[in-house]
Amino acid sequence: MDRRTATVAELVRRAAEAADPAGRDPSVARLQVQLEDDDEPVTAVQNLEERLALAAEGADYDADDPGVAVATAVVLYLAGRGGQPDYDRDPDELIELAIRSQWHGDPPDYVADWLAAR
Repeated sequence: MDRRTATVAELVRRAAEAADPAGRDPSVARLQVQLEDDDEPVTAVQNLEERLALAAEGADYDADDPGVAVATAVVLYLAGRGGQPDYDRDPDELIELAIRSQWHGDPPDYVADWLAAR
């Protein structure tokens, strides 16, 4: 079985779909636009966290934007598990797993508030 490695753009798209399924969060949309042409395999990126931070900065979002923080956590979670964007289970479960991985189950207050309001 030959599985192609996902690109950064594919994982960002999957993360945006999970964090903002209705497509209403302009900050998440800007993050996705910043990386939509990044066709580098996610496993080839030496510092994915830094690349995401630079893209988020370029998207000019509020540093405490929970949608972007969660989308970034989802990208890092998927990348850490081989970079497969075809996570086919509940998006809320994906977010929960990403939060557990990124913040050890204790997200910042602004993320916790965002989750409670979902």
